[in-house]
Amino acid sequence: MAQFDTIRAGAGGVSAAQIDAGLRAHMNKVYATMSVGLLVTAGAAWGIGTSPAMLSIFRDPITLQPNIMGWAVMFAPLVMVFAFSAMINRMSAAAAQLFFYAFSAVMGISISWIFSVFTGISIVQTFLITAISFAGLSLYGYTTKKNLSGMGTFLMMGLIGIIVASVVNIFLASSALHFVISVAGVLIFAGLTAYDTQSIKNEYIDHARHMDEEWLGKSAIMGALRLYLDFINLFMFLLQFLGNRE
Repeated sequence: MAQFDTIRAGAGGVSAAQIDAGLRAHMNKVYATMSVGLLVTAGAAWGIGTSPAMLSIFRDPITLQPNIMGWAVMFAPLVMVFAFSAMINRMSAAAAQLFFYAFSAVMGISISWIFSVFTGISIVQTFLITAISFAGLSLYGYTTKKNLSGMGTFLMMGLIGIIVASVVNIFLASSALHFVISVAGVLIFAGLTAYDTQSIKNEYIDHARHMDEEWLGKSAIMGALRLYLDFINLFMFLLQFLGNRE
């Protein structure tokens, strides 16, 4: 990350040691908040997915096709992300954190069907593989001196592409397109994990220079949301390859 030392050197009134200490605390909060969100998601998904009565509220018990409630919770996380982005500047840090945990619970409900499709062992194994991969990719994004900002536009275009393709494939039900989407999804979210980690780091350093306390109070939650989405999506795409079906 070529601009890192330059930003630190130009931080008027704030020493490099202060920024380093603040950055470590900031990233620790990002990862801690993300981890709690993942626990909330796992708990909600397990609670709904392992209860046929609860799962039937959202999906047909036989075909597992979503009903009206199922479609609602399927698209609710996307709506909540846009709402969060629009409202974050008017929310307190505490309200933003509560919103993030509510979002994590809704996400858990939306993916709870995996417990009826894949074996519990393969879900746990895929989660561990995702965690190890995520840790390595995030560590790379945090430590590399290479500027990853050029990847951002390409990755976002790819993300939009797989979202559109996924919606289209809901109606086409093409196994070939599903495979392509899964491969592309793994690659895109692997790249986004490294890119987002570096971006969160750079954004903190830039705002710390200006002592923007209000932004710093919410930025860890925004960063946690970005990395949380990278993790969940990477897990879901890897599950298509590694998951053993019931």
